[in-house]
Amino acid sequence: MLIKSISWVLVCIYVFIAVATTTAAAQPTPSPFNFDDTLRGTINKDRSWWNVLHYYITITPDFLRKELKGTNKIRYASTGRTNSKMMQIDLQSPLTIDSVIQHGKAVSFIKKGKNTWLIKTDRHKKSNTDSLEIYYSGKPKVAKNPPWDGGWIFTTDKKGRPWMTVACQGLGASVWYPCKDHQSDEPDQGASIKVIAADSLTAVANGRRQAVEKLAAGKTATTWSVVNPINNYNIVPYIGAYTSWTDNYSSSSGNPLALSYWVLDYNLEKATPQFNRDTKRMLAAFEYWFGPYPFQVDGFKLVESPHLGMEHQSAIAYGNGFGNGYRGRDLSGTGWGKDWDYIIIHESGHEWFANNITTKDIADMWVHEGFTMYSEVLFIEYHYGKKAADAYCHGIRSKIRNDRPIVGSYGVNHAGSGDMYNKGAGLIHHIRTMINNDSLFRAILQGMNEEFYHKTVDSKEIEDYFIKKTALPLSPVFDQYLRTTKIPVLEYAVREGALHYRFTNCDPEFAMPVLLDNKPMQEILVNTGWKQILIDHNFSADSISENYYFTKKRVEL
Repeated sequence: MLIKSISWVLVCIYVFIAVATTTAAAQPTPSPFNFDDTLRGTINKDRSWWNVLHYYITITPDFLRKELKGTNKIRYASTGRTNSKMMQIDLQSPLTIDSVIQHGKAVSFIKKGKNTWLIKTDRHKKSNTDSLEIYYSGKPKVAKNPPWDGGWIFTTDKKGRPWMTVACQGLGASVWYPCKDHQSDEPDQGASIKVIAADSLTAVANGRRQAVEKLAAGKTATTWSVVNPINNYNIVPYIGAYTSWTDNYSSSSGNPLALSYWVLDYNLEKATPQFNRDTKRMLAAFEYWFGPYPFQVDGFKLVESPHLGMEHQSAIAYGNGFGNGYRGRDLSGTGWGKDWDYIIIHESGHEWFANNITTKDIADMWVHEGFTMYSEVLFIEYHYGKKAADAYCHGIRSKIRNDRPIVGSYGVNHAGSGDMYNKGAGLIHHIRTMINNDSLFRAILQGMNEEFYHKTVDSKEIEDYFIKKTALPLSPVFDQYLRTTKIPVLEYAVREGALHYRFTNCDPEFAMPVLLDNKPMQEILVNTGWKQILIDHNFSADSISENYYFTKKRVEL
């Protein structure tokens, strides 16, 4: 690593000298993104004119050949924003579009870039709603290390039977079916998935099962449907030797919530107590903090998966081995993460943050992961108390790397740092401490899930919502923690009965109120300039809550 770094420095020096001797003009910095990134991440003229209403996906996976064959009937509405007759559809190589049918006729299409296709649609229809059907086939990208390095999963269970699914967050749903692969456009009227597989296997997917049809040659077609809006990467089939059981939960909505659980047949005995216990504990905590489960009509499912887990809406992927913690470990290192099943709690938290409230661009994915990581803190607080929750949050905060900002680059399908989990949770706890009113904080979380119910948002909308509801100067706080890697340092000194204080290692405009837990309690507004107040000479930095996410440093003046 060191040798590589030194070599890079020498190359940079050489390039600088060469450029300096030829021109004094500034040279543009090469972009790390390419044409395909822009096609995928931007709502261009071939995407903006149409809005997805519904997907009807039919998929036939070939386990032995590791191939897929399928169709997607897309119902859409014209927005009238552009005059383009070309519809951009995303389908990742090596999958290929075979044909497109609209109004009973084949329509032309071309490939643009590596993973994008342009379809020439018929836009002369009197109604502003229309549909077309895309036929596709080929070998999909196979997941190497799901869910992190995702794709289609062809594997076997312990008895050697086929077990298939997909994990594609970030990578994109177009890795297995053709769609408008952008989080800003969810199918408003939901989606249906028909899975054709061997009748010795069971197909499970999002929402509720609509039909099971026996076909020739030992095949079965199983159809599942979601009626709520759903983001593309959450639409997922599971195919394996599943068995199931059902239950219900008395939701705070006033209606019973249908629960169902799907596991491989030989795991039924150990799965039953684990799922029954932590699902209801999760729902009790999260409905208290966030409001009613947001997909009541589609129900709630846990489905055993060959990978660790994913927030597939109304069909949560579960692969944590039916044990507590994160694969048996407490990620916080405090002991408070050992008494509950991490995947059930975390991935279910996404039903409120990622699935109910979805970011338009994955650059803002901290909204998904930060709030969901914080849902773990709130789960602990609901069941074990505030001190336990504080300790857990401090523990996960210690894993923050601050390698790059947690807001990514817009318009190119680029997420920010993995710190979006721990740092995002730390930021929310920090802001909650600033608010200093847990009733208001809870009302804000519930209000978000009402205000942005089944909607797509950007980070600024979430930030503005907090600013409006708290009346606090949070804009520089969000900018500091979301868009830089610098963690502020509160420098202080005590001299002649006065406390002197300021922030360093932060943007010049950074400022925030800080509560001193003295007797009586005092609130001070701290910015980057030295200020002072009269205070007891026995002042201790311990009077400043550890729930704030900044460093405290005593200095001499």
